[in-house]
Amino acid sequence: MALRVLLINPPIFDFSAYDFWLKPYGLLRVAGMLPGGSDVELFDYLDRLHPAASMSRREDESGRGNFDSRAVDTPVPLQGMPRRYRRFGMARDVFRRFLRERGPFDVALVQTVMTYWYPGVREVLEDLRELAPDTRTVLGGVYATLCPAHARSLGADLVVEGSRLRPLWDFLGIQPADGLPLWDLYPRLEVGILKLAIGCPFRCTYCSVPQVDPTFRGYPLERSVAELEQLVARGARNIAFYDDALLYRPMGVLVPFLEAVIDRDMHVAFHTPNALNARFITPDIAELMVRAGFQTFFLGFESKAYEWQRKTGGKVYGHELERAVAALRAAGASPRGLTAYLIIGHPEGNLQDVEASMKFAHELGLRVMLSEFSPLPGTPDGEACRSLIDLDEPLCHNKTFFAAQRLGYDEVERLKGLCRELNRSREPAAAAPVR
Repeated sequence: MALRVLLINPPIFDFSAYDFWLKPYGLLRVAGMLPGGSDVELFDYLDRLHPAASMSRREDESGRGNFDSRAVDTPVPLQGMPRRYRRFGMARDVFRRFLRERGPFDVALVQTVMTYWYPGVREVLEDLRELAPDTRTVLGGVYATLCPAHARSLGADLVVEGSRLRPLWDFLGIQPADGLPLWDLYPRLEVGILKLAIGCPFRCTYCSVPQVDPTFRGYPLERSVAELEQLVARGARNIAFYDDALLYRPMGVLVPFLEAVIDRDMHVAFHTPNALNARFITPDIAELMVRAGFQTFFLGFESKAYEWQRKTGGKVYGHELERAVAALRAAGASPRGLTAYLIIGHPEGNLQDVEASMKFAHELGLRVMLSEFSPLPGTPDGEACRSLIDLDEPLCHNKTFFAAQRLGYDEVERLKGLCRELNRSREPAAAAPVR
């Protein structure tokens, strides 16, 4: 009898959330490794094109948009914040009805992302226990990897840590296949995800990627091209890269892929929400990216301050950002698509000089997007925050909450206001939310 598998991308519980090309790529990739004959279904709470999602038409030209949401009670650890806590995604009753109509399933694979989004995972497991008690449950992803003990406390049958999947295959009693991600599970698809490689060779002190995927390795070119062709055939015209080091070792990974895209004359718009390392953007790389169809270039800058960069891993310095922007502009990249990420609320914020960094990026012609710092367990910067918060409670990793605790809510709002002023002064430009 075929194995009946349910894939679940849970709702989000947070102060804010926006569909910044969010798709459960890891979950779909794992599903593509299930043996032939498996009966697989997907329930994605965050699918804005689902008939039950009322916000499905509110999006920008690149495929981003708002999720359905409603206000809910703020959890005790986060109380005191002058913002409404919300649940984002399709209504709970939609999933419960799905279980009644489509069950039973042998196993449910649940993707986890931000550690502090675990209330959505808990909700899913509660409904599975009530309406599908014989379905075995498996958690995987970032929360499951960074907070495995906490994840196990939610009652799943298996918690898979990191990207090594042997425990999952042993649990299911199967041998994995080598298929493509199961994008066919979406009735409608306008946005797709690609990863050309896994892992990151850098060790930024605020980043959790080394814990999730500690070794950098590229995927075979033929597979990456096949994934893109599959997405295009399904109707996706906006493709976001989830790589954590897209530009690393470009001659072995990115350049052959871009050349294949250009040779095949594939008309898609590429996006880079996970941030590009500006150090590796040369004139030749910039030209290839623009020719291949890159529309947005999100550059991970974080701070202009040399000492802050040096202490946190030295990802990219101001002169490297300046050189990268010049290369992108010379290659014909639209100024509307050039954005610099900057961290606020970092524990070493006194060294960071946030306002000067914002103005520096602005003077280069970049839009600025603020990213509140999230103190993640296992990272050097996260562990340094144990005296400030309860790091063992994932809700306290919430970026909005921590930045407000660190800087004060009014100061965060002042910095965001300055960010909006700088960006408005360069309008017309592509709309982007202040994170």
